[in-house]
Amino acid sequence: MPDTKRTATGVLGGLAGLVGLSAAAGVLIAATVTPAVALTSTAAERAITMFDNLPSVLEIDKLMLPSNFYATNPDTGEAVLLTKFLEQDRTPVNFDQINPVMYDALLSSEDPRYYQHGGIDLIGTTRALLSNAGGAAETQGGSSISQQYVKNVLIQKCEQDATDVYKTDETGAQVLDENGKPVLEMTRAEANLKCWSDATTAEGADGYTRKLQEMRYAISLEQKYSKNDILLGYMNIANWGGVTYGIESAARQYFGTSAANLTVAQAATLAGIVQNPNNYRIDKPDGSIVGSDGTSFNKQPDGVIDEGANLTALDNLVKSGEITEEQKLAAADGYTSTKVRQLYVLSRMLDDGKITREQYVEAAVWPITPNVVRAQTGCVNAVGAEYFCQYVKDVILNDPAFGETPDDRRALLQRGGLNVYTTLDTRVQAAAQQAMAENAPATVEMRQGTNPDLAGQPGVFGAATTSVEATTGRILAIAQNTQFSEDAAYSTTPGYSSLVYAGDEKFGSSGGAPVGSTFKLFTLIDWLEKGHSVNETLNGTLRVFPRLKNSCNSETGGPQDWVNGGKTLVNNFGKNRGHIGTPMQFTKESLNTGFFAMAEKLDLCDIKKVATRMGVTRPNGGEVTVDNLNSIIGTNNVSPLAIAAAYGTVANNGIYCQPQAIDRITDSDGNDLPKPERTCTQVIAPNVAATAAYALAGVMTGNGTGTGGNPYDGTPLLGKTGTHEELQTWMVESSTRVASATWVGNVQGGGDVFKSYNGRTQLSNVRYIVAKAVQRAANAVYPGSDFAAPDNELTKVQLADLPNVVGKSVDEATKILTDAGFTVEVGGPVDSDQPAGVVAAQNPGAGKVAGGSTVTINPSNGEGIAVPDVSGRSLDDAKKALRSAGFGNVGDGTCTADASLGAQTKAGATNPGAGSVVNRNASITVDYAAAVCGGGGGRGGNNGGGNG
Repeated sequence: MPDTKRTATGVLGGLAGLVGLSAAAGVLIAATVTPAVALTSTAAERAITMFDNLPSVLEIDKLMLPSNFYATNPDTGEAVLLTKFLEQDRTPVNFDQINPVMYDALLSSEDPRYYQHGGIDLIGTTRALLSNAGGAAETQGGSSISQQYVKNVLIQKCEQDATDVYKTDETGAQVLDENGKPVLEMTRAEANLKCWSDATTAEGADGYTRKLQEMRYAISLEQKYSKNDILLGYMNIANWGGVTYGIESAARQYFGTSAANLTVAQAATLAGIVQNPNNYRIDKPDGSIVGSDGTSFNKQPDGVIDEGANLTALDNLVKSGEITEEQKLAAADGYTSTKVRQLYVLSRMLDDGKITREQYVEAAVWPITPNVVRAQTGCVNAVGAEYFCQYVKDVILNDPAFGETPDDRRALLQRGGLNVYTTLDTRVQAAAQQAMAENAPATVEMRQGTNPDLAGQPGVFGAATTSVEATTGRILAIAQNTQFSEDAAYSTTPGYSSLVYAGDEKFGSSGGAPVGSTFKLFTLIDWLEKGHSVNETLNGTLRVFPRLKNSCNSETGGPQDWVNGGKTLVNNFGKNRGHIGTPMQFTKESLNTGFFAMAEKLDLCDIKKVATRMGVTRPNGGEVTVDNLNSIIGTNNVSPLAIAAAYGTVANNGIYCQPQAIDRITDSDGNDLPKPERTCTQVIAPNVAATAAYALAGVMTGNGTGTGGNPYDGTPLLGKTGTHEELQTWMVESSTRVASATWVGNVQGGGDVFKSYNGRTQLSNVRYIVAKAVQRAANAVYPGSDFAAPDNELTKVQLADLPNVVGKSVDEATKILTDAGFTVEVGGPVDSDQPAGVVAAQNPGAGKVAGGSTVTINPSNGEGIAVPDVSGRSLDDAKKALRSAGFGNVGDGTCTADASLGAQTKAGATNPGAGSVVNRNASITVDYAAAVCGGGGGRGGNNGGGNG
């Protein structure tokens, strides 16, 4: 056990009084600067004054600590470590978490009088000075543990401030290269190395000054902190080789154990390593020391012992009969340089009475046997959630909440000891990862598509899925089909990537993909916001749409509307001819021309604004472009995460929640830190959201295009499919709790996902398989409920005004009706008094009808004559009038007896009736009244005939 009491002799030996300490230090520094010259009292006084003028207060910053990413165990609520990010692999421990044998090993070999001196080991320092001044083969340090702690604190201070250094000229201005970029003089890694080099240099005036400053700080340190605190501080800050810092990490790194469980042999090995960590480290099988000829040594080939190794201690044990020659060879066959150092430490421990003879022999004969357990650092070690981890990492590196500059943010991540509690739900993530692994291969041969712009560019297959809690924006899962790697060696290897396809340029370094028909959501929302019903009938047939309103362009002085000057015909998927229908039907079928018909009644500018309100931007953060027909159906590149959150907005009654990947952040002491601000905002009215959900629910049932992605687990879902040519396919769906977006397509190139297969599965259908599995898992742990009822006004059947086109030419009538949203059918010619070819009849007639109805128009054959009104005339006059009008077949109709008429007759109605337009050869009869009807072949009776 380390000594904890300081004797009176120790205090006097340490010169606890500041004057005495200063004088002693002054004499020491004078001897250091002028070792061959006898000191005069004047020189000593000057040295003392110089020492007293040095800074005495050392501010000890927080240790540079790894940052930890955690998920939450859903069963216990406990944090589960995903991975770490570090520049220094360090796990601080308390004093009693270190086996006392480790303190004994360190103090016996480095500072045996630690508990007796006052910060400077006068005896050790003097011996080192005399040895160095006398030209000893090896320079001795003579630094106390307190001084070594000071040195490590100063190194860390320097490293924390280290940044890339750029060249400057004599005026202090940056030197630029031929491209106008600053010329890098020293990388941050090189600056870190310089921190260590400067702090350990003991040559020249700078070296002596550094040594003196260490002494000054060490004395001050001992007046402020206890011996145990300083010793523990050193144990936690010291470097044990490479990025391994602190005794706990060293125990794990080299022996796969903890500081509390170190054996005597292991403790002595670590105490030896810390004296020269990068030379004595035991995690390099090829050797850690490089000779002047470039040969590596320390670790020897099996069966070979370094002939230059000082193995006297083992030889002595052989001579004493305590071990055999074979045991000696086994103990020395390995990291021989480190073994020699370990033997020295063990001998010091034995001399100090810290271990018994038996312990000494047991440890000495033990072959150094590493059990290397490297730090689990970086997202590659967040197995099963690598891309989610990378997204969180990008948030920290790019969000100003974590620092003003990129260097500040990176330093915080790697050195700041953050505890980042993520939103990851391992249950949903596991399902997403499994679905990807089983259905979306990292590499697959794709057939070339027909896009002429991508001819000769083989497709590179990609797939991604993400799930977001609609009510909070918490990202629950991110998975993709590639193997995660940030190794530059894999940067061009198919199937490997560090890009997060579900993210954007800022968080994920991804460019997104054209979202296809999932973008139709924003036309639907704008349609409802303008008061239109989802049951309004529109002409969704395949046709040329000549013009779309776009008021956004007028703001920049451009033309206000988009005009289809080339009369371009934009097709439906599969060459569907379209039909008259409603937005309910168009949404269920994902009919392009139906949404074009809707957009005809809207403003493209408003559709764009809806998308922006619902969090959908281009991957670079800019607004999406909505300026023509194609943009309505999804030519914009959008991230899966953004489109998932937009559909989650509909499911969440119109409240948009910005996606967030971090629930909570604390510092290394457990204090809460500010996290990136993410908000939930009402961006569309609840009644509009409810009605949109009503329409989108149809996509997921019956013959809707999204039924392939429905897990049919009883959870109400809304959704939408999307396709961009033959290159990309999407499936987006949401319950009232969780929205998921799955994308499958080309990362680059022009592969046809409809003609390419993974086994027997068409690549375009992978979206359904993955989306179904992910949504099923989400529904199981976040049960959804029924969506709100749609608005009655926004679902009622709408009647439209049908214009009267009788008297118009067939072409003119057809245009008038089509422009009004009706379908026109031209029937056969009919009898009419209109000129031949002019519309004589329409069915239904003008008035209020269902919008988009089919209207039949009939042209005139020019043979029709209007029957004149002849009632009240005598029968003969009536017949004459009809014949004069052009009718050649006129006869008597029904006679009605009327005695008051005497010998007169009186014409009544005609058949066909007055005003009727009939063919000139049609039979016309005239009803009449007479005193006597029938008989003798005269007028009257129902015998017809007559002489007409």
